[in-house]
Amino acid sequence: MISVVVGTRPEIIKMGPIIFQLQKRQLDFNLVHTAQHYDVELSSIFFDDLGLPSPDHVLDIGSGSQGEQTGEALIRLEKTFVDCSPGVVLVEGDTNTVLAGALAAAKLGIDVGHIEAGLRSHDLRMPEEHNRRLTDHLSSYLFAPTKVAEGNLKKENVWGRIWITGNTVIDACLTFMKTAEEKSAILDRVEFDKFCLVTAHRKENVDDPKVLSDFVEIFCRCPVPVVYPIHPRTVKMLKTYDLYGKLSESENVQLLPPIGYLDFLRLMGDCEFILTDSGGIQEEATSPNTRKKVFVLRISTERPEAVEAGYAQVVGTSAKDVLDAVTRFVDEGETPSGPSPYGDGKAAERIVDLLGDV
Repeated sequence: MISVVVGTRPEIIKMGPIIFQLQKRQLDFNLVHTAQHYDVELSSIFFDDLGLPSPDHVLDIGSGSQGEQTGEALIRLEKTFVDCSPGVVLVEGDTNTVLAGALAAAKLGIDVGHIEAGLRSHDLRMPEEHNRRLTDHLSSYLFAPTKVAEGNLKKENVWGRIWITGNTVIDACLTFMKTAEEKSAILDRVEFDKFCLVTAHRKENVDDPKVLSDFVEIFCRCPVPVVYPIHPRTVKMLKTYDLYGKLSESENVQLLPPIGYLDFLRLMGDCEFILTDSGGIQEEATSPNTRKKVFVLRISTERPEAVEAGYAQVVGTSAKDVLDAVTRFVDEGETPSGPSPYGDGKAAERIVDLLGDV
């Protein structure tokens, strides 16, 4: 039996195609949700949007410090694995849930399969960088999305078996964009004829008052109006630093509450370009049915393939640098049109094939 572990929105999205493949082949699996993202808007709506089964186990670990959240997930996942005795535990990405799932399984002698293995930002300020490195070294099966990721794993002499599979996020984009176009009414709520899509929520950004202040300036002065589905934690930090009023009152910015995956796909498909500090969006933007320029509001990225393919540009967090880059793109830039470096939409099929062979 396979235990599929998720805890956040990106994990739910990227594990979705894996779950569909397991269902299609009538393989024995259970779905474990730690509820690291526990608000309905940040979690449950994604199961509904994607047509996924309800989780077999919901662990309700909730919020807390990095250590508290990881420790609580470790305790509860260990108990769950003892009860259901999986042969393999699948985790995806680099969250606290992922590290806890890998640790709990490894300590019980259960094989770990890491989907999206081998990504590296080399930015040790990021909790995710520690999570993904440790998870890779705990895993028996490493499903690397690209050759670059495979190379990272080989350089670190990981002990598990490595395969290049592509990234399941491309599977999800290709599968659900048509549904999003048919079912999502989010564009009816957008106030602008043309807009850029914004996401910004990373701790190293929104917890820093200088960076957050620069973000507010960027969004308010962006040459294309901004649509920003805003994370509750970002709202909290904006209010903490007395920046929320300036952002919310700007005529250049439309703030939206957290939205479901179909709505987000619709916005991504219709926007002019994207400003984000997210990792996964750098991949989604390369999908054949999306193809958008992404300005990465960070000083590093664990997705260098998107940069090399022309889809992503790392622009830092300075208001001047970001606005200069965006203005150049608006004036003379060209949206990339090459193939996605993250695969052909068959990553989940390959991964489940490989699991059947080990």
